[in-house]
Amino acid sequence: MANSINTNAGALIALQNLNNTSRDLAVTQNRVNTGQKVSSAKDNGAIFAIATNQRAEMGALDAVKQSMQRGQSIVDVALAAGETITKALEEQKSLAVAIESSVAGSDAEKAYLADFNALGNEITKALAGATFDGVNLFSATTADAISVKTGTAAGDIFTLKAASTAATAVTTAGGSVLRAGATAAIVDTALKAFTAELGALGTKSKSLERSLNFTSKMQDALEVGVGNLVDADLAKESAKLTALQTKQQLGVQALSIANQSSSILLGLFR
Repeated sequence: MANSINTNAGALIALQNLNNTSRDLAVTQNRVNTGQKVSSAKDNGAIFAIATNQRAEMGALDAVKQSMQRGQSIVDVALAAGETITKALEEQKSLAVAIESSVAGSDAEKAYLADFNALGNEITKALAGATFDGVNLFSATTADAISVKTGTAAGDIFTLKAASTAATAVTTAGGSVLRAGATAAIVDTALKAFTAELGALGTKSKSLERSLNFTSKMQDALEVGVGNLVDADLAKESAKLTALQTKQQLGVQALSIANQSSSILLGLFR
């Protein structure tokens, strides 16, 4: 290659190498700063699209979890009230037997009736108070069935059916005023129907809890999957950063040496 002061091929090559090193260094520094090897579409369009879609799915699952947690709270509040109502019905059954065996109009009958009716008031209050976020399964009708999302697909629905029928039976049998037909047998029938409804509610609560656990595991799996796609190996990037910084310094020196070649030619004319 001819020695020329017009064209410095060495400097051009050194400059190209230095520019390449600077670009690689910028990429590595971005990975170190963000902790990601794919932080934008220009890094890897396909991987970025996949990761973005999976992050959107994770966000949708947050909404699903909130729906299930709301549904579970509605059921749990109903169950809490149900425990109070069940105990009251058990006591009312015993009192109904005592009332039936008492002399009509006696002081004993009046005392039993007072206790029975007091428990009826407790039942009425418990039924009315079993409300969460404006929803009371004991007063809701079939048309008011609560839909709970259990997934992101359109068909992922869990329905909380109303328990108003059982609640009506309880109110009829053990309401605040003892009716002539409210015998121990009627109270017992209402108790059995109500406990059966509580059992169904308990099953629903467990089902929602299992769905919540599954959704949480799905979110964790998605997060790990996205991390595998986009996260940078910082130990590797740190070592690469050091190497590139050294390479950049050497490139600057190489360019400086190449730029001195034209001045060396002056020695030929002395």
